[in-house]
Amino acid sequence: MSLLLLLAGLVLLTVGAELLVRGASALALAMRVSPLVVGLTVVAYGTSAPEMVVSVQSSLQGQADIAVGNVVGSNIFNVLFILGMSAVITPLVVAQQLVRFDVPLMIGLSILVAVLGWDGVLGRLDGLVFVAGLIAYTLWVVRLGPKEPPEVEAEYAEALGPAPAAASLVRLLWNIVQVAAGLGLLVGGSRLFIGAAVEIARALGVSELVIGLTLVAAGTSLPEVATSVLAAIKGERDIAVGNVVGSNLFNILGVLGVSAAVAPQGVAVSQAVLNFDIPVMIATAVACLPVFFTGHCIDRWEGLVFLGYYAAYVVYLVLAVSAPATGSSFALWMGLFVIPLTVLTLLIGVVRQVRSSSAAG
Repeated sequence: MSLLLLLAGLVLLTVGAELLVRGASALALAMRVSPLVVGLTVVAYGTSAPEMVVSVQSSLQGQADIAVGNVVGSNIFNVLFILGMSAVITPLVVAQQLVRFDVPLMIGLSILVAVLGWDGVLGRLDGLVFVAGLIAYTLWVVRLGPKEPPEVEAEYAEALGPAPAAASLVRLLWNIVQVAAGLGLLVGGSRLFIGAAVEIARALGVSELVIGLTLVAAGTSLPEVATSVLAAIKGERDIAVGNVVGSNLFNILGVLGVSAAVAPQGVAVSQAVLNFDIPVMIATAVACLPVFFTGHCIDRWEGLVFLGYYAAYVVYLVLAVSAPATGSSFALWMGLFVIPLTVLTLLIGVVRQVRSSSAAG
């Protein structure tokens, strides 16, 4: 029954996010907002709506491990799984100028989560700082959006569709109904999803943190999976990358920020998350820099590496619960051999790119 409720909640979350994105995008386009700005804000934020509702509900119910694990796990999942899967489908050309700013910002915010949560809690003031950052970032995107290259604007326009010549009252009302229905489904779906996830965690004998980092994080990230993978299949590579980076920024600034701001005592951050999962989130964000820098492209082999690392991360979480000694050996093997080899390979690619750019100059 818990599994059925989990699936039902997931369906409601996915459908709700889709209705919210469709309605909000249509309203924005009807108001003559640039398709690029709509894509980088409404679509990126809308696909993160399940994370927002689930984490806020969890924080209000005192289930901080699910609230924090959902954000941290989603950011890891977005980079390693979604970008990896999208790059395997087709190499992703990172031509969008905003990504050059967004990725360093994503790294800085990931580090800031560790710094602010070092005392074991993200308080209301911390949450308000993140929310203020989200407002500032959104205003920056809106201001800078029209300066993007025409081909990027055209890609977003093709994906979102042209703005209607004249929005009728009926169409506007229908879009508002979609937004309202989407929000309602998100709230209802999140309650089913959280309750079922907690019951499954108890039945399996694993912590709510592990469930939040894996099952909840992957489930609430399904809209991002659909958006980025479909964009990669259709050749809309800027959207595939921009959706992931934009969603990760929203997860920290919006989801974690609002969750900490509305919870009476803030959101507790467990020592396990501080010691392992947040460093992994920081490492995945940092890994984007050399990958994006080498030819401004994510090749298929790099996508496979990302997928492999996500599989290793999940395996470690499972082993840490079921067989701690084996989990420690697995982490040691990854730390001594696999990770250094990957870092060396990426550094070689960066050096070659620098030399190639210098020779061309």
